[in-house]
Amino acid sequence: MAADPDVAPLPERLAQAVEAYARHLVSERNLAPHTLRAYVGDVTSLLEQASRLGHTDLVTLDLRTLRGWLATQQTLGRARTTLARRATSVRVFTAWAHRTGRMPTDPGALLGAPKPHRTLPPTLHEDEARALLEAAAARADDGDPVGRRDVAVLELLYATGVRVGELCGLDVDDVDRERRVVRVLGKGRKERTVPYGLPADRALDSWLRGGRPQLAGARSGPALFLGARGGRLDQRAVRSLVHARLADIPGAPDLGPHGLRHTAATHLLEGGADLRSVQELLGHASLATTQIYTHVSTDRLRRAYRQAHPRA
Repeated sequence: MAADPDVAPLPERLAQAVEAYARHLVSERNLAPHTLRAYVGDVTSLLEQASRLGHTDLVTLDLRTLRGWLATQQTLGRARTTLARRATSVRVFTAWAHRTGRMPTDPGALLGAPKPHRTLPPTLHEDEARALLEAAAARADDGDPVGRRDVAVLELLYATGVRVGELCGLDVDDVDRERRVVRVLGKGRKERTVPYGLPADRALDSWLRGGRPQLAGARSGPALFLGARGGRLDQRAVRSLVHARLADIPGAPDLGPHGLRHTAATHLLEGGADLRSVQELLGHASLATTQIYTHVSTDRLRRAYRQAHPRA
C-alpha cells in the first residue's frame, strides 16, 4: 500500500504495531488480499489521526480517540456500511493489541458504529435465469471452446451459488461428477461440498470433453476453467461474461456473478430449502447473513399475493 506523501510517517512504535498486525492477519486469519488491505488501511488511518493528537504508542490509545476518528470518517461522508466496516477493523485491531500485550485494555470493545442499511440484493426471476442459460447454450452450438466454457461457468454459478473467486479457484479434481458435487475452498480457507444438478453436469461434460482440451497448455495446471490463452480463468473475465450475457436478456437486471449467487439462494428458499441448508451451501459463517434472502423471497411472495388474492 503506497504511503500518502501528504501524511507524516507514523511514530516508530505505531508503525511497528501496524507491521506486526499485518503479519498476524496474513499468517493467522487467512484474509483475502482486498480484505487485508482494507483492515490495514483502516488501522493506519486511525493511527495517523492519533499521532497528530500526540499519541506515539498504543498504550495511550483510548476510546475517545477511537470515537473521534470514527466521527471524522462520518464527517468525510463515508457510507454507513463503510463506517460499520471500519469500526469492525478497529475492534479487531485493539483486541489483537490487548491480547498481545501492546495495550493494557481493549477500548475497541466499547466502540459502537451505525448499523449498515441492509438493502435487498437484486436477483433474477426464474424465467430470466432460464433465458440467460439458454442464450449462452445457443451461442455455444458451434463448438467453440470458449462458448462451452462460458455455459459451464454460468450453469455452475447459478447451480451452486459459489463466489466468483471460489469458482475461478476450482481445480478439475474438485469436481466429483459421479456424486455431482464440487469441493469449494471458501473464505478463511474453509472447505465445503456443494451439490449441482444435471444441467450443470451436462455443461461441465461438454467443457471437459470438448472445450478444455482445446485451450489447455503449459500454463493451465489443474485449473478447471481456463482463459483463452490457457491460464486459469480470471475473475474479471467472469464478471464481464455475466454482464454481457445478461445484457442480451430483455428486462433482466444488470448483475454480476454475485447477483447469480443471490439468485441461487433466493430460488432455493422459494423452492422450499431450509435456511440452515442454504447457509451451508453458500458457506456463510453466520445464519444472519443468509437471512437477508428470506426478505427477498417474502417480498416476491407479497407482490404475488397482492396481484392475485381477491382480498389482498
